[in-house]
Parts: sequence; C-alpha cells; structure tokens
Amino acid sequence: MPRIATPTRPFGSVLTAMVTPFTADGAVDLDTAVQLARHLVASGHDGLVLNGTTGEASTTHAPEKAELVSAVIEAVGDDAWVVAGAGSNDTAHAVRMAEQAAEAGAHGLLVVSPYYSRPSQEGVRRHVEAVADATDLPVMLYDVPGRTGVRFAAATIDALAEHDRVVAMKDASGDPYAAAKTLARTGLAWYSGDDSALLTLLANGAVGIVSVTGHVAGRQLADIVRAFDAGDHREALRVFRSITPAIDALNGAGFQAVAAKAALQVLGITPERSVRLPLVPASDDELALIRDGLRAAGLLDVVVG
Repeated sequence: MPRIATPTRPFGSVLTAMVTPFTADGAVDLDTAVQLARHLVASGHDGLVLNGTTGEASTTHAPEKAELVSAVIEAVGDDAWVVAGAGSNDTAHAVRMAEQAAEAGAHGLLVVSPYYSRPSQEGVRRHVEAVADATDLPVMLYDVPGRTGVRFAAATIDALAEHDRVVAMKDASGDPYAAAKTLARTGLAWYSGDDSALLTLLANGAVGIVSVTGHVAGRQLADIVRAFDAGDHREALRVFRSITPAIDALNGAGFQAVAAKAALQVLGITPERSVRLPLVPASDDELALIRDGLRAAGLLDVVVG
C-alpha cells in the first residue's frame, strides 16, 4: 500500500524506531537493514524512524547514516514513511544531519531537544528552528527528557508549532495530561514515544506511535490503533494487554536497542545482536528473559510479513 499523509496523520499511525543492524565485527549491515525494513513494512507499519536512539545514532557516523537512509528509501520508500533522526547537542551538527538526510531521500526529520548541555527554552526553540529551516522536510519533534535532561516547555511547543514544517510530536515525556492540553492548542499530530503509554495517549488525542515493540508486534499495534479509531476500546485494550509481556521485554531495562536486536535474533529476523560501545549485547540470561516475554505475548514461533 502506498504511503499516505493526512493533516492529522502526517506520517501514518504506526512507525517503529528501527535498529541499525551491525555485522559481528560492528560494521553497518545494509543488506540486513533492507530486509528488516521490508519485513516491518509488511508487518503493519506506515513508517520507520532511522538514526534515532534505538538506531544507535550516537555511535554511527554521517556516511553510515546517509547510506542507511538511502538504502531503506530505495527498498520501502514508495510504501512507507522514512523519517531520519537529526538529533545533536550541536546545532550546526544537527543542521548537517538534516541536510544529509534530505539528500539521501528521507521523507521527514525527527528532532530531539539538545541533550547534555541543557540549554534554555529559547536555545531549544532556536535549535529546532535552525534544523527545520535547513530543509523542506516535515519535522517531528521528540520530547524525551529522561534522556536529554531538558523538556520542551509548553510555550516552546506552541511557538514551534507555528513553524510551517513542524507538524508532529513524538512524546516520551510521561505527562499525558500536558499532552492533551498541548495537542489541543497546537494541532500537532501527537505520537506516543513510549510503548506503555499508547492507549493513554490515544485517549488524550494522539494519532499513533513511534515504537520499539513494533520490531516484533507491528500488526498488533496497528490493530490497537484501528480498534481505537473505530471506537472499539475493549478490543484495543485486549490487544494491548496481549503484548504487554513483549513491551516489558523490549523496554523494561531501558536498553531498547540492545533488547530489540536480541528479540529480532530470537525470532530469526536478523542474524546478529551486535551493538556498539558503550552499549553491550544482551547476555544469554537477558536473551532468555526476552524470549520468555515474546513467548508470553504469543509472538515466538509466529512468522509475520
């Protein structure tokens, strides 16, 4: 199915923050990335987010990021949205990332608040505006204060929503009440950035999710959103509850890239669970817990896509 944008869902409803597959010696594995992208799109996804936190953007380099975007666009770009991360605590660097993503064919940008330096809200606003002004691509903001140390203030979101290319928010702030008020004021398309918060944010006006659990449960996430849209909240809750063991397995320890790669290996979708330092691969004990979570969610030994 070709990708479709609407004012309320500029990037569709179900996206996964895709891992960046590595070979056993740590090189980016573009062939496996393409196979994974095709698998995900065949498994209920409207889009993919590349070069984000789960994509280990902090340890991949500019040419690797561009090559990944280009390869995935060529593979699935007619059928799914490909959103590229342009996150940095150096605004000039983030601008270059945005420009390189656009040159590689990305359909949109994911822009996180600058991390570590903890700038003022004026600094956050000016940073995002510089990145948004660098290309013609639509922008999804990413609010994840647990990782960045700085949250998008309500007034900052209001100001950024006035920018023609800022169209969406990936919300991992843990504050659904603020989300309900802010999305009502701004009209931004709100996406849950936390798998566990999907139903809560849908109830407060969100339109979809950028997921980690989507690596293994894309069809279920799509079913949840469709059921909620249809007003069948009981069915949405039933499906959500069925995958909570997988949500816990892929998110519970806070090392989503590590867990997602391990889960993909358990399911036989990708061959390696290699990551780059300072992340370390899942241990055998951790792998067993992830396998248990997938089995409890009814996902083990189920072939999809």
